[in-house]
Amino acid sequence: MSSPSIRAAGDHDSGQFNDGKKLDRASAFVPHLTEVLARVSAAGEAPTIVIDGPSGAGKSTVADYLARHIKHVQLLRLDDVYPGWNGLEAAAMVAEHILAERHLGRAASWQRYDWGRGERTTWHEVSPHQPLIIEGCGSLSQAAQDTAEIRVWVSVAEEIRKDRALSRGGEDFESHWDEWDQQFELRMRHENPARFANIILAAN
Repeated sequence: MSSPSIRAAGDHDSGQFNDGKKLDRASAFVPHLTEVLARVSAAGEAPTIVIDGPSGAGKSTVADYLARHIKHVQLLRLDDVYPGWNGLEAAAMVAEHILAERHLGRAASWQRYDWGRGERTTWHEVSPHQPLIIEGCGSLSQAAQDTAEIRVWVSVAEEIRKDRALSRGGEDFESHWDEWDQQFELRMRHENPARFANIILAAN
């Protein structure tokens, strides 16, 4: 079994690995995330890291690993921002706003969405003076390319990602899979967010 690849976007060679349900994803990614961390360290005291990719690709795994190894990092998961199952673009706009304000040296705020209650709840502030990770579908954009030093696209084979996503999201996600995935595919066609990445972690 080979390992995930880390490569600069635009390179043509990509190592890959075959995944299974019992694979420890963090362990598989670690050698490459160590290199990502080296790039983060070289980016200054308060770098911005954006992690995007399809549902089930391993974005949360990557974000969790980086968050454990970056001091004083702020972690914004767009899962906490989407205002329901049709909210991908709304959360993408929030991410762009935070990136724009951060680029200007200003704090920005986002509002948590309570999935159980079906409503927005608490506000949270993002400091421009601490490292920041934004993770989730919709986080990579032109705004990210213009403002974020580290831009990661995580990909995985289609037949694997759905199983992964549904195993994490349960019956509720399964009933909304088509609705959610249509938004993602629409964004892929219109925005092609992977083109904004400078690091690609590929898993097949």
